[in-house]
Amino acid sequence: MATRDGQGERSGRSRGLKVAALALTGALLLGAGAAGWAYWHLNGNIKGVDINGALGDDRPARPVTVPSASPSASPVPTGALNLLVLGSDSRSGDENQELGGGDSGGARSDTAMVVHLDAGRTAATVVSIPRDTLVDRPSCPLPSGGSTREASGAMFNTAYELGGPVCAVKTVESLTGVRMDHYIEIDFSGFADLVDALGGVTVTTDVDIDDDKSHLHLDAGTHHLDGTEALGLARTRYGLAGGSDLARIGLQQKLVKALLEQISATDLLTDPARLYQVADALTGSLTTDTGLDSLGELTGLGRSLGDLSADDVRTVTMPVLPAPSDPNRVVADQPDADDLWKSLR
Repeated sequence: MATRDGQGERSGRSRGLKVAALALTGALLLGAGAAGWAYWHLNGNIKGVDINGALGDDRPARPVTVPSASPSASPVPTGALNLLVLGSDSRSGDENQELGGGDSGGARSDTAMVVHLDAGRTAATVVSIPRDTLVDRPSCPLPSGGSTREASGAMFNTAYELGGPVCAVKTVESLTGVRMDHYIEIDFSGFADLVDALGGVTVTTDVDIDDDKSHLHLDAGTHHLDGTEALGLARTRYGLAGGSDLARIGLQQKLVKALLEQISATDLLTDPARLYQVADALTGSLTTDTGLDSLGELTGLGRSLGDLSADDVRTVTMPVLPAPSDPNRVVADQPDADDLWKSLR
């Protein structure tokens, strides 16, 4: 079933875009005022994937935009934009494997959000896609040549596992009919490093969490979490009633609010050393499409969100129903799901 949070909780959770905007804008200020090496280092942290080149023209059409009457009046982009934001549960490297990630060939996307920015960048819709959704996965080109096979009733997160960012984007576009203008992915160790660079986060849980798989054991109440513990909170599901992926999405949104509160308390823009640590952790954890794989492009995106108010961000979960073939999986609830995606085109 589709879920819509209460106004207060939705407002707090929807501030996730402002986290990225603040960190990226701060990185721009740092790059402008610090030594060239710092800018070069942060820029070199970001990994890019040529998704447009891989997918070609076999994609949903871009929406028709009307040019501004005075293009020079706006120093930053203001057009409507769709981004696929993924949290990857693995990458190669010792640190990711210590945090519970698999090898680079077994990576999965435990968190998936389609972020739609309206024209003017003053309103947005963030749609979470449950990883347990069964979808028709299209054939996707592989970096090594060849392509993956089409599959009916496949787990949504297998697209990334089999074909990486390119297949994740193609599967989301097939599911939604919405063209993804950009792709942003953050990995295990990068998320944990980001939280640690911020000095940890304070989160209140309503229930006890006892989950060996995510290495998290918390009594109900308020806790100050370090990066590893915060990652465990973002990943936990078996410590929740019924092991629900939908319940995990709710915890992830609560964590976003805690991150925002910590960023505000840290006052990054007046602490260059801490700002650099946060920018280094953030850029070091990112994989993007080639349209966002530089510090200048990322900070341009962040600056374009400067007028986006948290009250103008709508956070929803894609409408789903239990899958007839498997009660532990879900399928899109039609026509509600299609109506939602049509509103974002």
